[in-house]
Amino acid sequence: MNIYIGNLPYSTSDEELAEMFRPHGEVTSAKIIMDKISGRSKGFGFVEMADNSSAQSAIEALDGHEVDGRPLKVNEARPREPRPRRDSY
Repeated sequence: MNIYIGNLPYSTSDEELAEMFRPHGEVTSAKIIMDKISGRSKGFGFVEMADNSSAQSAIEALDGHEVDGRPLKVNEARPREPRPRRDSY
């Protein structure tokens, strides 16, 4: 199951994100989304867990959990919707 994590401190690394979720089960991937231009974190990321029960446990435990004074928003990730292509001029 893929999990969305919002309101992350901008200093959070992929490894730190994975560490938050490991107590709840096997983490297969953890990725902080970075701004393409600045290279800085956008303050959200995604964690993929090996099974749905572990993922549900992590969502329940971590939604609202504070990290560096910021309450996390944790829920099941929705499929990415197709975005219209922007032509460059």
